[in-house]
This record gives sequence, C-alpha cells and structure tokens, in this order.
Amino acid sequence: MMKTDILKTETQLHFLKKTFKKQLEKKLKLTPVSAPLAVIENTGINDDLNGIERCVQFPIKALNDEKAVVVNSLAKWKRHRLKELDFKPNTGIITDMRAIRPDEDYSPIHSIYVDQWDWEKVISKEDRNLKTLKKTVKKIYRALLKAEKKVEDRFKIKAKLPKEITFIHAEELLQRYPDLPAKQREDKVAKENGAVFLIGIGGTLSNGEAHDGRAADYDDWTTPTCAKYNGLNGDILVWNPVLKQAFELSSMGIRVDSTTLLQQLEKRDQLYKKDYYFHQLLLNDLLEPSIGGGIGQSRVAMFLLNKMHIGEVQSSIWSPKVRTELKAQNIFLL
Repeated sequence: MMKTDILKTETQLHFLKKTFKKQLEKKLKLTPVSAPLAVIENTGINDDLNGIERCVQFPIKALNDEKAVVVNSLAKWKRHRLKELDFKPNTGIITDMRAIRPDEDYSPIHSIYVDQWDWEKVISKEDRNLKTLKKTVKKIYRALLKAEKKVEDRFKIKAKLPKEITFIHAEELLQRYPDLPAKQREDKVAKENGAVFLIGIGGTLSNGEAHDGRAADYDDWTTPTCAKYNGLNGDILVWNPVLKQAFELSSMGIRVDSTTLLQQLEKRDQLYKKDYYFHQLLLNDLLEPSIGGGIGQSRVAMFLLNKMHIGEVQSSIWSPKVRTELKAQNIFLL
C-alpha cells in the first residue's frame, strides 16, 4: 500500500507543479530560463538569508580551487540575469531553484532541501510602489486559485482557499495582537482570513523588532508605503487546516534601488558588501528596477495535497528515527 500511495503522490506532484508554473508564466508574463546550482563565492550574487546560515561551499579544481557556494536562493542572480537578457518592463523570468541549506532545523515544514519557483520581472522606476506590489500578489494568488481548482477537478481534493487574499502590514498586525510573538500573530490573521499578504518584513516595528528576518540587499523594506508604515515586500500566508497553523507559501517584494540598498546595508552593519560585484552594478544603476520572489514548490504541494509533512512531497535526508516515527503515523516519506 505504501508504494501505491507514494506513486499516487508523485503523479499528483507532477500535475500540480506543471499546472501552477504554467499559470504563473501566463499571469506574470514570465519566460522559463535555466538557473545555476552554485555561484562563485564573494560576488554578492548568492542570497545570504539572515546572514548567519552556512552555505555549502566547495573548491573548483579547474579554477585553481576558487571557492563556489550552492545557492540559498536566486534572489539576486535573477535580477542580474534580467539585465543580461535585456528584458523590458512588465516581463521577466521564472526558473526552478534547488538549494541545500544545512543549518535548517528539521520540522514538518522544513528540510535541508529547498525547491522554489524563483521569478523576477522588470518594472519601471515609477512602479516601485505599493500598488504594483499588491497587483502582483493578486495575480500570483489567482494562479494559485486556478491550480487549486484543477487539482480539485483531477484528484477530488477539496479546495479550501478564499476567493480573495487579504493585505495587512506587519505593524498593523502587531498593534492588533501586541502580546503575541510574531508567529502566533501570523496564526491569528491567517485563520481569520484564510489567505493573507503580510507587508513589511525586515524593517523594525514599533516594538523595536522586525517581524522576521530579511536580507538587506534584495527586498526593499525601507521605502515608506504610506505615512505610517515602511516596506515594499512581504509574505503570502495561508491557513493550513491540516497543520492548523499559518503556512508561508512565498516571500517576495519590490527590490532595492541604489538608495535603499545603502540604507539597508547600513542598518545591518554590512556596508562592506557595497564593494561586491553585484552591489557595484546596483550602485552604479546598471540593473533595472524589478520585483520578484520565491514560491515554495514543496509548500504549495503540501497545501494543495493536504500533506502533514514536507517529506511526503520531496526527497530529502531524514534520520532513521524520524522515518520510524512518521511511519508509525502512516506518514511515508519520498
């Protein structure tokens, strides 16, 4: 029975990934491209995440043992690629990103293997605003709704997303639930609304803390979106009825320009990065304004297929103890 269940899941995975990606390409006007597994170290092109996680590093014999690192995401590589391929405003790229994050803590929604649809599109300087951000989020959400409906029709898995996504700023959420930690605030708002885009991730809130960590050199979490709040980025969260918690599907945002790059590097005490190759391109206005993000393939699959554990929808490395415990619960990992 286990083998049959796994093969059934594999069939469902192939269908929903193909379906959702096709919807994203159509609604955001994206062209599929190839992407690297690794990049040269200290070019500034790799995603540093929160700045404390270790990268998978290795020397390249053919380059006199120059160090390369497995990508953590393609947040900055995509923007560089848009320039190389001369994309025009309102068009962009999408790619399948694969990463290894060895410092990731195991949980039902985390493994060391990361798979995302990484996308990026060029926008005009005038479109670096909250209106553009919300408009793009709505298009992504419509793609998700379309994929969910197709999965329901094909596999009889009941749809559960609301028709519309709700927008709220992280500061508003803090004011609403000042006594709760960030993740519990997310649980509250996701359960209330079903699907939420939480704006302003990375910037300092009124309690002196950021809602969550965000690198200083890709998303813009400094630019004011209105008189009270900062940030042109955020996370797509849905309420997961299987796990009974808020469930992040995507991190995305309008990218930094030369001004906000310096502001955010200074806030994070990372001004040394301005001499990196990528950062020099940006500071010299050699990269186009853009918006982009990553959408978790395994996260979307978990949600649409009602899975309890990320290992049910991706092949990763797990301890024998974890496998035994999950098997006792009739949860079989790929």
